[in-house]
Amino acid sequence: MKRKIVKKRMKKVGAPPGTLQFTGENKTDKVVVEVVRFDGQSLEEISLDPEQLQQIETSHEEKITWVNVGGLHDIRVIESLGEKFQIHQLVMEDILNIQQRPKVEDYGRDYLYIVVQMLRHDEQTGEVHTEQISLVLGSNFVLTFQENPTDVFGEVRKRLTEGRRIRFMRSDYLAYALLDTIVDNYFPILERIGNEVEALEIELINNPTPSTLAKIHHYKRELLLLRKSVWPIRDVISALSRDESNLIASETRVYLRDIHDHALHIIDTLGIIRDLLGGLHDLYLTSIGNRTNEIMKHLTIFASIFMPLTFLAGIYGMNFEYMPELQWPWAYFATLGLMTAVALGLLLYFRKRRWL
Repeated sequence: MKRKIVKKRMKKVGAPPGTLQFTGENKTDKVVVEVVRFDGQSLEEISLDPEQLQQIETSHEEKITWVNVGGLHDIRVIESLGEKFQIHQLVMEDILNIQQRPKVEDYGRDYLYIVVQMLRHDEQTGEVHTEQISLVLGSNFVLTFQENPTDVFGEVRKRLTEGRRIRFMRSDYLAYALLDTIVDNYFPILERIGNEVEALEIELINNPTPSTLAKIHHYKRELLLLRKSVWPIRDVISALSRDESNLIASETRVYLRDIHDHALHIIDTLGIIRDLLGGLHDLYLTSIGNRTNEIMKHLTIFASIFMPLTFLAGIYGMNFEYMPELQWPWAYFATLGLMTAVALGLLLYFRKRRWL
């Protein structure tokens, strides 16, 4: 099914700002809420129902609280967390609106709101889908909101459980680790697309077909959608690394600059693949043109050979009363011999001129 570049907005026109309405697909499955509280000495990990969110403990300033929400279709969860962590109504509206452009908004000493796009490869259709990830970074908490309850942050959770460096850092380092996981997830998807484009190049050289052109347009459309999601991340990471917010420590900015380098690498890779696809498109048109020219050359040669033969057959096919050679016993064979000699002569001439 063809995906739309511009998706239909679900929000009602003229609705007041801060209206909470989920703009994604309607779902009935249960929203998954996972809470991790940790410091250098301990870690607690629990799953909560939407009715239990007010029980989240946030009074302990030394402990970091990470709340990960998998699924946005239950507005009650967003409202409850917004009330618990004093999140602005407009931020909650943006969390539910999954058509946000990647951005970062500073709400002073309270928190930072970050929106990024995560890539997900569909094994069944072979397409790459984007999923909005929202992060709210506070002094001692991090809230993450995913469209789907997938365990994309499993590696970060594993590092927390094993008691690595991340356990002894503040909430800004946890936010960095989550952003780093999202950006690093781009590389295997781009690598897969690059491999498929290289295979497409070989197919184009060996046997270009209309299906090859369809594949080229498919990947060009995929890259257009990827570029729309990936390109703004560079600005988001750059803003975080240069922001003077007290919520981000100076030692964490060094790691954010590393993500910025990864984002630039991804953008460069997208540009290379896009240029390669443009070259493949031109190569396809050239190959089809060359093949057409080759076919037309052979047809012209055959036409040139049969043209004098048709002329001879036309002459002796005329019904004139006086054609003395019609009475000759050997005239038929002489005419066939002449036709054969003319055809062989033309073939030798074409081969000598290297037209064959």
